[in-house]
Amino acid sequence: FDPLFIESKTAATAVLMLSSPEEEVLVKACEAIYKFASKGDENKVTLLDLGAVEPLYKLISHEDPTVRRNAITVFGIMASNPDVRKLLRELDATNSLISRLAPEEDVVIHEFATLCLAHMASEYTSKIQIFEQGGLEPLIRLLSSPDPDVKKNSIECIYLLVQDFQSRAAVRELNVIPALLELLKSEYPVIQLLSLKTLEVISNDRETRIILTEHQGLDYLLKILETKEFSDLHVEALAVVGNCLEDVDTMQSIQRSGGLKKLLSFIEVSTIPDVQKNAARAIAKAAYDSENRKILNEHEVEMCLINLLGNDNDGVKAAASQAISAMCENLASKRAFGPQGIPQLVQLLSSDNEEVKESAVVALANLTAASPDNASAVAEAEGIEPLINTLSAQRDGAIANAAAVLANMATQEPLRLSVLGHGAMSALVGPLRSSNSRVQSTAAFAVAAFGCDADARTELRNANGLGPLIELLRSRNEEVRRNACWAVMVCASDEPTAIELCRLGALENLEEINLSTGHKNNFSKGALEKLLDNNLSQKYGQMGYLSSNNIITDGFYDCGQIQPGVKFLSLEELSKQELTDRRAIIFINAKSQNTVPIAFPPKSVCLKCSGGELLCWSSFKNYSILKKGYIVFYVRKGKVKKEEEKVKEEEVQITPEVQDEINLENVPWSPPPDVILLEYINDASKTILPLTTTWKQVVALAQFVADKMGGPIERDRLHDFSWELHISEIEFELKCNVVPIGKVKKGTFYHRALLFKVIADRIGIGCSLVRGEYNRAWNEVKLVDDSPQGITGLLLPPQEYIIDLMFEPGNLMKQGSAEADRYKCI
Repeated sequence: FDPLFIESKTAATAVLMLSSPEEEVLVKACEAIYKFASKGDENKVTLLDLGAVEPLYKLISHEDPTVRRNAITVFGIMASNPDVRKLLRELDATNSLISRLAPEEDVVIHEFATLCLAHMASEYTSKIQIFEQGGLEPLIRLLSSPDPDVKKNSIECIYLLVQDFQSRAAVRELNVIPALLELLKSEYPVIQLLSLKTLEVISNDRETRIILTEHQGLDYLLKILETKEFSDLHVEALAVVGNCLEDVDTMQSIQRSGGLKKLLSFIEVSTIPDVQKNAARAIAKAAYDSENRKILNEHEVEMCLINLLGNDNDGVKAAASQAISAMCENLASKRAFGPQGIPQLVQLLSSDNEEVKESAVVALANLTAASPDNASAVAEAEGIEPLINTLSAQRDGAIANAAAVLANMATQEPLRLSVLGHGAMSALVGPLRSSNSRVQSTAAFAVAAFGCDADARTELRNANGLGPLIELLRSRNEEVRRNACWAVMVCASDEPTAIELCRLGALENLEEINLSTGHKNNFSKGALEKLLDNNLSQKYGQMGYLSSNNIITDGFYDCGQIQPGVKFLSLEELSKQELTDRRAIIFINAKSQNTVPIAFPPKSVCLKCSGGELLCWSSFKNYSILKKGYIVFYVRKGKVKKEEEKVKEEEVQITPEVQDEINLENVPWSPPPDVILLEYINDASKTILPLTTTWKQVVALAQFVADKMGGPIERDRLHDFSWELHISEIEFELKCNVVPIGKVKKGTFYHRALLFKVIADRIGIGCSLVRGEYNRAWNEVKLVDDSPQGITGLLLPPQEYIIDLMFEPGNLMKQGSAEADRYKCI
């Protein structure tokens, strides 16, 4: 057949020619397609649509080396397109490409085969294929190729492959380190850069760092850092050095050789932000080891990091702050950072860059942990307000660490009061509502740290922060639950907060936690006890027991045994209910009828009493604060003069206009005074307290209580003692279910036991109150018996007795005796 010369002007014709059996046609077709594909990505897509990939794939294994070479060059160009790479994966082209890396193949084939593999290695699936088909070994061998393009493509492909941990381990076994170090001497910066990037990735593994050190890799790296002409490589070189410095042996080695001193001086003189940033990161990595921290401290790394905090670049500031955080584990470094570092870190809290802000507050959290001096330094640097502002930052890490810093400051009373003066408790309400468990935990911890202050608890209560705190008791996170229990335990230290916590469901949540072996913690039991100890009405209603340490005060009420799941109502709520035939609520409020509310402006005022003495308002236990900030005292008529004594400059004088402004209708609800109970207490104080022994006092008080409650009752006539009718008459008279105990003249077991406990608590006799069944209740006291006859000076252990208040008032029955059990109706 005579030769036929054809001139074609379409890519489709060239693609058809790829199926020709003639080698010369194949070579020319590949050349034409290569030129066409090199002109742009659109042309590659066109060739893909024309079906060029499948015949080209067959040609890369052709017998003729020229055909193979030209087909590989087309693949090398076309593989930059993701759709082409997808088809190559489906054709499993990597196996054929790897086979073309054999030593006997042409350098051009090596160049474009490695280029194609480098393109494919950018995707995870292809990485797995190349690794599993043994592509690493020939790629590492080609790192010593005389052709720079082959080296560049090979190292780039290896760099992409070692992003996967399997490949990192494999290249270490294939002894890639010497070849990479040799590439650092290349005259081509791109090859040096790729080599350093590969070293940075694989040196994350300790075994690789050991091999790198054995081959004097640090010497290569330090030479690069010392050479100004290699300034474009300094960032990556420092990253590798940073990985190596994680090992103590490497740190000690570089210290002995003087390399560490050179490294730190290089950081100080460098003006390249990325270099400074990587240097700070290198120090941070090294500082995770205690021995490394000691070495860095000996070289005064603290001043280097403090200087970096003043850099204009946000990345450098963040990296320096992170390095300071790591170095804080060393106590000497923590002290060194304080005077100069803390003021700069405080300034960074106001940065617009969220990463800088977070890094700075993390450093402050570590600096102030167990360091009162550094905590004081934060306050001196005017850091309280920025910290409180950080509680509303965008990043959860910044919020959590800001709360941690504030909690660290709370260990010192002056600082705690200063922080609270900036509204810290109100600012913590937001973090308590966070969905991030770490923020929740640190916020609850901060509440626990500040909750020991009464004003702080009031602020949290007024800011509606108790609700979110109680929600945290239901958290699945153990640390969040623990800190929330701790905060509840601290906040339950006063009656108003304890009552509000109970109203919001804290009691039920704590009981549920304590029933679970997996959820209960060291604070959950204490929180439950503290909550009830400061809300005795609910404690007695639910547990039916008050110990001698539970002192009944005004405002206490007994509404009977509360069944599980029934809401516990306040005395105010109960008093507003309509009259019913249910059990009367007995309340305690030993006040005089002459008690009147007097309101004063919200400043420290003193009242001049009729006796001439001055009383500061803060000494009054019975006062309330109105919405406008006015303070209302409940004092007896005739005891306070209308005028006020002006004692200090900040004290103010009460004027008629100010008094008119106060609307006493806003005074919080208070139960009516019980004058009769007040008289009982006064009489008991006069007649019983002078008695010489506790035994005599208990007997006398029992007889006193029985006398006020209807006297002794015969056992067989108990059913004739119509106390129910008497109580109903009082309820009808008062038009209310709530009855003051002083009104009760015919009281049964639980009335008498309650009155005994109330008076005993007021005059200093220790006793408990126990609720039984069938309207029974009794008091338990611990008394010491007299010494046996003929023996003097013998101190006997106290015995527990039940006091008879019904049948033989004053009779003391030993706990556990048949007589005591019969009294308790057991």
